[in-house]
Amino acid sequence: MKTDAIFSLPFNIKTFTATCALLVSTFAAVLSPSAMAQGNSPSGKIMRIIVPYAAGGPIDVTARLMADGVKSSLGTVIIENRPGAGGNIGVDAIAKAAPDGLTIGIAAVATHAINPWLYSKLPYNATTDFAPITQMVRVPNVLVMNAETARRLNINSLADLIKYAKANPAKLNYASGGNGSAGHLAGEMFKAQAGIFALHIPYNGGNPAQLALLSGQVDFNFDNLATASSNIKAGKLKALAVTTAKRSAFLPDVPAVAETLKGFEIDTWWGLVAPAATPRDVVDKLNQAFVAALSSPEAKTRFSTLLAEPVANTPEQFGAFMKSELIKYEKVVKASGARVD
Repeated sequence: MKTDAIFSLPFNIKTFTATCALLVSTFAAVLSPSAMAQGNSPSGKIMRIIVPYAAGGPIDVTARLMADGVKSSLGTVIIENRPGAGGNIGVDAIAKAAPDGLTIGIAAVATHAINPWLYSKLPYNATTDFAPITQMVRVPNVLVMNAETARRLNINSLADLIKYAKANPAKLNYASGGNGSAGHLAGEMFKAQAGIFALHIPYNGGNPAQLALLSGQVDFNFDNLATASSNIKAGKLKALAVTTAKRSAFLPDVPAVAETLKGFEIDTWWGLVAPAATPRDVVDKLNQAFVAALSSPEAKTRFSTLLAEPVANTPEQFGAFMKSELIKYEKVVKASGARVD
């Protein structure tokens, strides 16, 4: 047929419009996320993990690793980043999501142990608004000094630091990523248990705090091991102690603070939670899938590159752990006097 013959055919605008609408709706259905998930997910629906922090950080990276690790059992899992207000915005979205197992999210030490005492009001209840699934990760923190400062003051151990601080009151200071941050609270716990004083200098984030330490503006800080490790290896920072209850496999020659100050333990952790009303059988299914992924050799290998330790446990164990952390940080936050609002 010639092309001019096509345009000479009878033309019905109503039929043409209806046909276009049908084609558009058909393509939209084919290209929609739920349609693309068909065949990948047992239920034919996409599951999402809400990460209450920006993309690219350790929490986001591990969540994406887990999303990939459970796809054979749970199907398509996407990551939705909802940062803001110290994690409160994203966590509130988890609490208020439909309790159908299709929306879960990250609970972290900040959102479920520190923020309830740091903020006068929260849009969620850390104890009652969530169904624990499993802890995911534990990351050691480490007490580090500027290496040059440590040499100048002849400080080679945690005991040396405490001895110097007691002999030279008000001469030491330490940095943190801000009032109420994990580094700030670790510093306050350390001062209280060691019976020393060091001036707290808050910075606007962990990176500025570390730069201040590297440049010698401050004497020490409590940093995330993953962040500090490269400068420890380069000899720019001196690691005096890790804050986990026992020594870290990543720094086996560095003692734990608890070896000098009995009972001292503070580290960074996060895990998975669902909305509180999620049925128990759904929580159990999610737990089984994520525990299997966390226990795999692949997860251990990939997490080790972040200097993070996978932690797989039951919903009851994770729930009890979060409650104990909430109790611990109540004392620490109140003693520090830190408030955000």
